[in-house]
Amino acid sequence: QAMGCDRSANADSDTAEVASALAQAPLWFEAWEQALSRFRADSELSMLNRFAGHWFAPGETLWDVLQHALRAAHLTQGLASPTLLAQLESAGYDRSFDTLTEQRGARAASAPAAVHDWRQIEFDAAAHALRIPAGMRLDLGGIAKGWAAEQAARLLEEHGAIMVNAGGDIAARGIRGNGEPWPVGVTDPRPGNSQDTVARLDVLMVTDCGVATSGTDFRRWQQDGQPRHHIIDPRSGLPADTDVLAATVIAPTTIDAEAAAKAALILGSTDGLAWIEARPHFAALLVCNSGAIVRSSRYPSFTWNAYWQRTHHDHRTTVFA
Repeated sequence: QAMGCDRSANADSDTAEVASALAQAPLWFEAWEQALSRFRADSELSMLNRFAGHWFAPGETLWDVLQHALRAAHLTQGLASPTLLAQLESAGYDRSFDTLTEQRGARAASAPAAVHDWRQIEFDAAAHALRIPAGMRLDLGGIAKGWAAEQAARLLEEHGAIMVNAGGDIAARGIRGNGEPWPVGVTDPRPGNSQDTVARLDVLMVTDCGVATSGTDFRRWQQDGQPRHHIIDPRSGLPADTDVLAATVIAPTTIDAEAAAKAALILGSTDGLAWIEARPHFAALLVCNSGAIVRSSRYPSFTWNAYWQRTHHDHRTTVFA
């Protein structure tokens, strides 16, 4: 458990050296949480938010994640923005999710604050310092998760095939000893699925890429009797009004996958699919509130069925007459 989610690091090896390296992963995640959590008053991110309007010299972790967060904002035309902490709190997400239960509810709604433009954040590379405008407060949320998955995979990949899962943000590296990529299950988020048995929509076969899912199905709560979720649309400052329940994206990096999944969900199934299709390095599966499932044109090539056909093309058999 770290940064508000379960995390795992997996290596396709049973050597003592690999076991020793994997044992360090919880320490890495704890250090990253101390830098990046908005729920820790003594974290670097919390200190930066308190120093809004003044120059601040962050450590390497916060500096690096902020660079990636602004790159994600640029990639998504601001849909994946790090400047939405005030809007999250206004919607009721003002404490860690494990204490924000539907039974307890959230504080009363308030008018969403004006959304700050991420392009107003200033950097002084020579001084290794940055300044956020007065009144701006940052939440690094999903980008921090994707960054942590990528960083852990980078630190471990010298030991062979690696897969790191940071709350559903997955970084896969290398081919496993059996010659196969890493299998990644895509969970069915639609209501009615058994809580005891995880229903899968697909199994992906991936390596040297990232997979991330953004959804409104899990982090939900009640505020003033109304359902709320944690995906804020920066165009309105409110939880996104979208027909997409969950978006899963495959991309060159987990950070890109995280940002793209959020953008596709906010845009909705029609515009979100078009946005994905316009970017040839992305593939996506969108699950709609209606129960419909939408797959981008490049998505099927990552599935287990496609992998099986590629590797067993000389041994195909007819299952059904």
